[in-house]
Amino acid sequence: MTKQRILVTGGTGQVGTELLRFTWPEDVQIVAPTRQELDLSDCDSIWRYISAGNFSAVINSGAYTAVDKAEREVLTAWKVNALAPAALASASKECDIPLVHVSTDYVFDGEKKSAYVEDDPVAPLGVYGASKEAGEQAVRTGNPRHVILRTAWVFSPHGNNFVKTMLRLGAERNLIKVVEDQRGCPSAASDIAFILATVTCNLIKGKVGGTGTYNFANAGEASWFDFACEIFRQRERAGCKVPRIEAIKTSEYPTSARRPANSALSTKKLQVDYGLSARSWQSALAEVLNYCVFE
Repeated sequence: MTKQRILVTGGTGQVGTELLRFTWPEDVQIVAPTRQELDLSDCDSIWRYISAGNFSAVINSGAYTAVDKAEREVLTAWKVNALAPAALASASKECDIPLVHVSTDYVFDGEKKSAYVEDDPVAPLGVYGASKEAGEQAVRTGNPRHVILRTAWVFSPHGNNFVKTMLRLGAERNLIKVVEDQRGCPSAASDIAFILATVTCNLIKGKVGGTGTYNFANAGEASWFDFACEIFRQRERAGCKVPRIEAIKTSEYPTSARRPANSALSTKKLQVDYGLSARSWQSALAEVLNYCVFE
């Protein structure tokens, strides 16, 4: 059986970890190099690796995601989030293979009152968002056979994320203060991985639902305060002691990087083109919490 070799970058991140855990078709071989094997800050390394890899597709889940730290480490953020996608797009086009690229809700400024659609104007508020938006442009112009998947508020049992932070703080404190005037769509890394895998396999087999930019997040919107309340509501139902949650304004929790007040994403385009929809974020959260408890 001839294997379809798929290169996955960022294999140690939340989405990358779930891509490696995903049950792929038998004819798919996932290649997830370490940072030493493939340095996303080195464009020449990217070219050499893809050119020699005999790959059928590339999934770029690697990124510089430290939003506040990016305000200080501007060059590193742009190397990984903008120049690396440019090199991946150029190399994958040269090899005539599709590129599936993960992006973010932070390309928007959050001024829109309703959920963002793919064609809404971008206006990132900080270095992270700007570098990711530049990465999108690099992919669009570098390889016509691409899908850009924008997602948001990623959580999983792995790495650093809001759910794990809340669980840690809940074990340490009786009171947690959480921002209530930023809204978005929580997204389980496992569900993002499913979408990426499905889209990538379709592109390889020529069963293209569409190319271009798509949004994906779990169904439903929430504020960070809502998200925290649901985390501890589910924990309390499981018989765990939980802290009190207090709602605060963004102005009471200053950070280096500005966050969009609204970054909710509409997923209708993905549903129409690929027939893919998502379960509620509350359902996905329950699964992650169960994993975290017994991890």
